[in-house]
Amino acid sequence: MTLLHLAILFPFLFAIFIPFLYKYFRNIHTGWFVLILPIALFTYFSQFIKTTMSGKTVIETMNWIPSLGINFTAYIDGLSLLFALLITGIGSLVILYSIYYLSKEKEKLNHFYVYLLLFMGAMLGVVLSDNLIVLYTFWELTSLSSFLLIGYWYTREKSRYGAQKSMLITIFGGLAMLGGFIMLYMMTGSYSVREIITSVAEISTDGLFVPALIFILLGAFTKSAQFPFYIWLPDAMEAPTPVSAYLHSATMVKAGIYLVARLSPVFAISPEWFWLVSLFGIFTMFWGSFNAVKQTDLKAILAFSTVSQLGMIMSLLGIGAAALHIDSMNDSYFTIATLAAIFHLINHATFKGSLFMVAGIVDHETGTRDIRKLGGLMSFMPITFTISIIGAFSMAGLPPFNGFLSKEMFFTGVLRVAEMNIFNLETLGILFLIFAWVGSIFTFIYSMVLVFKTFTGKYQPEKLEKKPHEAPIGMLISPIILASLVIIFFFFPNILSLSIIDPAMQSIIPSLIGENGYFDIEISHWHGWSPELFMTIGVVIIGTIGFLSLAKWRKIYNLHPKKLTLNKAYDTSLIALDRSSSRFTKFYMTGFIRDYLIYIFAFFIIILGTTIIIKDAFSFSLKGAAPIGLYEVILAAVMAIGTITTIFAKSRLTAIIALGSVGYSLALFFVLFRAPDLALTQLIVETVSVALYLLCFYFLPELKKKDKKVSFKLTNFIIALGVGTIVTLIALSANSERASQTISAFFIENSYTLAGGKNMVNVILVDFRGFDTLFEITVLGIAALGIYSMIKLRVKEEEK
Repeated sequence: MTLLHLAILFPFLFAIFIPFLYKYFRNIHTGWFVLILPIALFTYFSQFIKTTMSGKTVIETMNWIPSLGINFTAYIDGLSLLFALLITGIGSLVILYSIYYLSKEKEKLNHFYVYLLLFMGAMLGVVLSDNLIVLYTFWELTSLSSFLLIGYWYTREKSRYGAQKSMLITIFGGLAMLGGFIMLYMMTGSYSVREIITSVAEISTDGLFVPALIFILLGAFTKSAQFPFYIWLPDAMEAPTPVSAYLHSATMVKAGIYLVARLSPVFAISPEWFWLVSLFGIFTMFWGSFNAVKQTDLKAILAFSTVSQLGMIMSLLGIGAAALHIDSMNDSYFTIATLAAIFHLINHATFKGSLFMVAGIVDHETGTRDIRKLGGLMSFMPITFTISIIGAFSMAGLPPFNGFLSKEMFFTGVLRVAEMNIFNLETLGILFLIFAWVGSIFTFIYSMVLVFKTFTGKYQPEKLEKKPHEAPIGMLISPIILASLVIIFFFFPNILSLSIIDPAMQSIIPSLIGENGYFDIEISHWHGWSPELFMTIGVVIIGTIGFLSLAKWRKIYNLHPKKLTLNKAYDTSLIALDRSSSRFTKFYMTGFIRDYLIYIFAFFIIILGTTIIIKDAFSFSLKGAAPIGLYEVILAAVMAIGTITTIFAKSRLTAIIALGSVGYSLALFFVLFRAPDLALTQLIVETVSVALYLLCFYFLPELKKKDKKVSFKLTNFIIALGVGTIVTLIALSANSERASQTISAFFIENSYTLAGGKNMVNVILVDFRGFDTLFEITVLGIAALGIYSMIKLRVKEEEK
């Protein structure tokens, strides 16, 4: 195991010690111990920046299940390094913030930090795994750990509801994604992303290519909250604010973005990929921003804004994929969309992380997040107000903040779409431009609502649970760092160009790399009086009017019936599923063993019988069979008579004797076949069984006349006849078709030489199957102790 593998597994290993640190160091906040790990990991991953800048990759493989082509291959290139730095860097700031946000006296910090570390390790596993099955394993771990984090305050009904909702939707997407991964394996014979990329030309015409694409996008869309799967994200805001800042701004919701970016070299050649990724993304961008405006909870606004921003990044990745289809124009003309996607991915983590922390500070210091109760907090919380201005204005795409630069690139990307002469974009491309511009207007409006409805206006102390004041410096450090990065990345954007953005672009669209091995990225603040700038000016003007007149036109949200919402559809379907499953369960769970045996044996008959017919598997041959003598015929007849007598006997004693005759006749078969040991064993077992039956029936009441009547049941007859027939056919076929030498020859040859015993049966039981025999004896011993305990048990009359 290499250091790179350990970097992925360290969060899981460290999580083991959290309960002990929490228990034995009560005077120290557990977060201080946890903070060491993400800082160390961020430092470790930072050393790979020079490696990826030079176009190199780091690959470390550890065998896991090589026979199935599943190995734990850790892989660092520009894209995976970008996400690893976000996971550990933002993770460090979130943990520092949580130390001051979560009280060590009131909260179960051992649970919180165990869940958080599980999530951090799972996310690192997702972005650093080259093997698709390993990636899927970590993918589902992110769903599980996020479920635990969202439901951290499990005593609250809304927390439980949000946790369940997020898990159901993301697990559904994960299972669909697994199906897509298996299809990729069926087409390429490999689970390695690197190897699959090299096989694109061969698999693009395969019939499974498009289905695999759709199933994988289901996984990406559910995880990254794309329409219509976004509904889990607003409900996930019931989690503590550090969780929201970490999962829903920089990490978990970006997992789907990562998957689309990682597999773009595989699927971008397909028109279906372009349309699905870009259209779902751009509509999600518009729909999220439109719904964010009507929210009254700070975290709800940020939740829908996250949906919108994720849709924007997703659409840019889809638009960037179209560059692979352009031959007649300069490729760099269109790679601007991919550049914007990566740049905005970084920018979003900075301004959205700081805004989530601001929402947490407001809630922590006032006792509410409802903007209808807030207002006039600017004088009480000047630092928090400044941070919110920086974050919100960046989100709105205003200078001098980094969001302005990536928003301009976004506008450039959608403007270029209409110029493409592929996929009928010369006519349909205008849709991208409309959704992007209108969505940006709503983004501007909710950004202004977020700031000015909270920090300006009338102060309402009577509606607040606490007297507002500035947060402690420890809680402000993390959002201050993120807000500082917002400004730094605006004035010095090119510090990320060669170090982070260019290597990531090489991973997403490697076929468009320039002759010098780079994309020659140069991010500038001024491009003249361009259409993009006029679009931004239009957004500001119309957005300002919309914000000032919000009270007048906000009633349009009431026109949409609540019964027709996606949330209502989710709740209704869940209730219907619960009721139908309950009815179905009651239908087959009757409480009668007879019914359960009928189900089991009916499926046995149907499945095996159908297989025999479809595969033409029945075969009958007497070759190599021993001759049947008179004694065998007599004993078989005695066993058949004994069996029939057992069924139709009118007394229990007769039935027991008849059943015993079957067992004793079987012992005589062993004598005829020269197996005296088995005959003795059978005689002993049969004698003990008959004795036990007699013992049991001695304590039961005698049969009454009405109990002696045995009615004929057609269902029982059909099931019994079917099972008997199927088993007989299988036995005859197995005896007639021997694919290899029987195992008895092995025991005959090796019983004495390997085990030193001449009695083959004893050798098999004691040596070759020694562990089986040992455990069988153990089971019998446990059963004997249980029976002895029940016999010795005396229940007092008053306890009955």
